[in-house]
Amino acid sequence: MTSAAGIVNSKVLVLNRHFLPVHITSVRRAFSLLYQGLAEAVDEQYRTFDFRSWSELSVAVRDESVGLVQGAIRVPRVILLLTYDRVPRREIRFNRFNVYSRDRNTCQYCGVRMSRPDLTLDHVVPRSQGGRSTWDNIVCSCQPCNRRKGGRTPKQAAMTLMREPRRPDWTPFLLDAFSPRRYREWRPFLSTVDIAYWGNELEP
Repeated sequence: MTSAAGIVNSKVLVLNRHFLPVHITSVRRAFSLLYQGLAEAVDEQYRTFDFRSWSELSVAVRDESVGLVQGAIRVPRVILLLTYDRVPRREIRFNRFNVYSRDRNTCQYCGVRMSRPDLTLDHVVPRSQGGRSTWDNIVCSCQPCNRRKGGRTPKQAAMTLMREPRRPDWTPFLLDAFSPRRYREWRPFLSTVDIAYWGNELEP
């Protein structure tokens, strides 16, 4: 059973006012936007609800909910921003989080998936040999593989990369949006989204 803290920190799909997915936020933030009148909750039939009408919906047994002073309220899994009509630019920062996301928290040498604190970042071509900190020279590595490789290239260490590293071509939120673990309430809004469209660079 999911705790109340777990529920308010779980994920909500955010749509722009044209019903296109643009972001993923937390339940806590979604309720804040609903309460301020900046967004409306959306159900699987594309119906929209302001905070008052959403809070008046009955909570079914299968619905996730959180407790308020006036009673339980259903957790919205999709919200619609009322005045936002843009789509996100693809700005993929070169940082630890996005490298882990690109490599799916998996050591690129042994293929073992693990938690992020147990992973390190490895320079494929070591800095001692002129390697740079770039998308195509950094991979996730478990600590044993990193120690085994040391200051050598994979070829010198007789190790094989699972895949060649490169700059990812996804908007960061798409990893969650198109994950098999996404919420069923998201499906109607993702089924019409062409992932190639979201992967292309948008013109200014």
